[in-house]
Amino acid sequence: MRFKLIIITFISLSISLHTQAQQMGKEELKSMEKSNSAFKGGINGVSQPGLNLPPEKMQWWQNAKFGMFIHWGLYAIPASGEWTMFNKKISPEEYAKLADQFKPRSFNADRWAAIAKAAGMKYMVMVAKHHDGFAMWNSPSSYHHFNSMETAAHTDFIAQYTEACRKAGLGVGIYYSPMDWRFPGYFDPKGLPENAALMKQQAYGQVEELMKNYGKIDILWYDGGWLAHKGTDADAAWFWEPLKLNAMVRKYQPDIVINPRSGMFGDFQVNEGGAEVKGPILEFPWEKCLSLNGTGWGFTKAQNLMSVKSILQMLVNVVDRGGNMLLNVGPDPDGIIPPAHVALLTDVGKWLDKNGKSIYGTRAGPFEPVDSLYGSTHKDNKIYIHLIKSDKATTELHLPKYDRQIRSCRILKGQNLKFSQDKNGIDISIDSKELDPAVTTIVLTCAD
Repeated sequence: MRFKLIIITFISLSISLHTQAQQMGKEELKSMEKSNSAFKGGINGVSQPGLNLPPEKMQWWQNAKFGMFIHWGLYAIPASGEWTMFNKKISPEEYAKLADQFKPRSFNADRWAAIAKAAGMKYMVMVAKHHDGFAMWNSPSSYHHFNSMETAAHTDFIAQYTEACRKAGLGVGIYYSPMDWRFPGYFDPKGLPENAALMKQQAYGQVEELMKNYGKIDILWYDGGWLAHKGTDADAAWFWEPLKLNAMVRKYQPDIVINPRSGMFGDFQVNEGGAEVKGPILEFPWEKCLSLNGTGWGFTKAQNLMSVKSILQMLVNVVDRGGNMLLNVGPDPDGIIPPAHVALLTDVGKWLDKNGKSIYGTRAGPFEPVDSLYGSTHKDNKIYIHLIKSDKATTELHLPKYDRQIRSCRILKGQNLKFSQDKNGIDISIDSKELDPAVTTIVLTCAD
């Protein structure tokens, strides 16, 4: 499969990640920038015929558009982010003591799924193991039995999570980090090959457990394939052998959608962080992942929450450029998604109740986005224009020339709008009272 490599412009991460730097360490910020640098510079990763899904098996994911990311683990206890172990230079022995305290009293996977569904999300991705090495399931392959079943929680959280997703009709996604800070060999794989081999052995064993023991899994979301916090995921393919790893994955889950962060060319590409999305429509499947709380992915005491407006504008900016959006929440140590997060997500769901036809099951275009003003999606004989409430917002909108005749123009679930169409394009008049505080959706119906 060949993709045209398109460079997309994002505003400087140093600005948009300023508040995140309050909690994130230098290496964590570098890891985020690393993924975006690779995304902007072109798609990479090793490949092999038959390991990537054909376009028809990607349709459900591209139709879904919006998902919930969940970062939850031992790092919720100190409440300073999922990189706490590394950033604070906590030894593996000392960090492991957090497992003695991890006894969530209010964990309810059905509640998580209900929150996601009310927000208009169509799939979920839960962190099964982050870089700290703690496995959130019954994992016999876990080095030194560092998992939630064999420590104080005595619970297989992944089992409950996957069951809750399916009951709610949501796609089931699992995040897995093959790297593990507990292994000195991670930081020096060539100098400490035997220790690094133990880490690799754990990764293969755990990925097999996750793919084999929990029914149908829809998404495998790798992270941290790079070694010693250097280079890219593809640079570390010599070590992880991602073609071998993902051949095993396909044996158990032939239709699973796989991201690119194992070093293999992924079924979709990833852009990470809160930087504003700008530029043209992208011609390959991609996903924007970002956190609702700007100060971190895991639960943090510091809260710098996105507004409903910023969430909705990010969503349409992504969808109008052909992508999906994976929005993260970090439950507290007891497993509760903070009420302020739930309130925001509920309001996002209300907007999607009214405007979801312009999001789900659509494809980007036909009009190229105009940054900070509008973008478009289409399905069947409908074109949806997302007019962004910004300094550029206007009640007189001009769209480029379009070959098909426009039969009607109205605000979605609202009033008809005056419009004209000629060889120079389409002009639409909008009553300022009809403008949504975040995004106004206009629907154009084309003649058959």
